[in-house]
Amino acid sequence: MSIEIKVPQLPESVSDATLVAWHKKAGDLVTRDENLVDLETDKVVLEVPAPASGVLQEIKIGDGETVLAGDVLALLEPGEGAATSEEPEEVKVESVAAGAAAPESDKHAKTSPAVRRLLDEHDLDDTMVIGSGRDGRITKADVLKFLKSDDSGNVTPGDPAPEIADSSQVVALERSEQRVPMTRLRARIAERLVEAQQTAAMLTTFNEVDLTEVMELRKRYRDSFEKKHGVRLGFMSFFAKASVEALKLFPVINASVEGTDIVYHNYYDIGVAVSTERGLMVPVLRDVDQMSFAQFESELGAIAKKAQDGAIGMEDLTGGTFTITNGGIFGSMLSTPILNQPQSAILGMHSIQQRPMVVDGEVVARPMMYLAMTYDHRIIDGKEAVQFLVTVKEQLEDPSRLLLQV
Repeated sequence: MSIEIKVPQLPESVSDATLVAWHKKAGDLVTRDENLVDLETDKVVLEVPAPASGVLQEIKIGDGETVLAGDVLALLEPGEGAATSEEPEEVKVESVAAGAAAPESDKHAKTSPAVRRLLDEHDLDDTMVIGSGRDGRITKADVLKFLKSDDSGNVTPGDPAPEIADSSQVVALERSEQRVPMTRLRARIAERLVEAQQTAAMLTTFNEVDLTEVMELRKRYRDSFEKKHGVRLGFMSFFAKASVEALKLFPVINASVEGTDIVYHNYYDIGVAVSTERGLMVPVLRDVDQMSFAQFESELGAIAKKAQDGAIGMEDLTGGTFTITNGGIFGSMLSTPILNQPQSAILGMHSIQQRPMVVDGEVVARPMMYLAMTYDHRIIDGKEAVQFLVTVKEQLEDPSRLLLQV
């Protein structure tokens, strides 16, 4: 008797999903718990596993279609034949010797749609690329790294261009354009950004911070910290802990607006913006005020990896009270971040640059970073915003204050 493969229960507040891609086609053998199809919601990609081993009898819904929870995606005929093929060994050996291509579903069984497109564009098989993601999953970064390596057979950036024997061989490239629909995530990001600009009275205040003491502290204890805790000591833990201390002094910045009410939160759940191949995500770390530096760095690394591997859940992306975003890792010198509603403030970090500063009457080179905090002027006054940012600056310029909480 056939088994119906249905759309699983969708995350709270998500009404529908888009079927991104099937990893199998009708008639293919499948094994229990093998991922059959990817469904994309506003925030996460859901994998639908096979409920049993057998043959995928019929696909009911195709790529790109919108589905609801409980919709029937396909029919599966259960059976034990999925574990081994009935094809004689001689035929299988002959097929390999003849160079027969592996089925598309087998080539990219553990890759996201974006990674599959990149592999196909460069005529690569996923067996050629070593995956660094969860369960050996291949990420976009893995493919790009492979393409830059000599093993790929491609020209590595910086290598001399191949010689052209005859200038007549040069062919002018045709002008072209490509139109592609937004992914659900990109469309949702666009919707939320526009909503934030139309709803909140956003204003940005700026300051700069001298990171000499933080950098010296990291340099002094970096190796021993990593040896003891098994995780690197990054900049983000300093900024998160400094933000928490400032939020304690100015609780309205940790608040949110609901209708005509201001909701004050007596906890500190910090969202950290993470860039992924699907777009920007803001996973949330809970109760950062109760974390040590090592706990924060460990949890941040784990949740960022989940986001980049496409394994993050809705519960990881909701409920934050304050957000930190770091455009400096991409070289940004200064920017005005947009609120992550319903939060009322967001802190923007930027690149660290050596700049001449006057210290004790002398001009010296110091590692400086511009800070930007965008806030909702409906409930946060300029005085509170400026004082908050000054507090963050003071905590970072004298990081011993973070340990003493003064």
